[in-house]
Amino acid sequence: MRVILDTNALVSGVFFGGVPGQIVDAWTRDRVSLVLTPEILEEYARVGREMSVRYPDGYEFFARILDVLTLHSPILNAPPLAAPVCADPDDDKFLAAAVASGVQLLISGDQHLLTLSGWHGIAVRTPRQFVQAHLRAADS
Repeated sequence: MRVILDTNALVSGVFFGGVPGQIVDAWTRDRVSLVLTPEILEEYARVGREMSVRYPDGYEFFARILDVLTLHSPILNAPPLAAPVCADPDDDKFLAAAVASGVQLLISGDQHLLTLSGWHGIAVRTPRQFVQAHLRAADS
């Protein structure tokens, strides 16, 4: 299953585990494929560096995850949206990636993105919703 994973979900999953960590684990087991753009990777790296100031022990693992993501995930150039869609224009890059790739599922805990669920046929789900509907259901 191909998905777009918002920065908050990836960073939380790598640094803290929990439900977002289950998504990262599913990615490491090839149960989920993350579709990326250079802009998304850049944000992942920037936020990971910021987190490393507070949680230096987690950065080495995070950096390895980014390396593997870069090598093994599709990275596409997604044109910017014609006009801002999200209340936080920084989040438009995730919607642009979904549109450009045809991915219909974006995983995020960001309220700005969650309110846009259904836009252009893109479902936006929280990490918990995704795990319950897609990962646990597949395990049953």
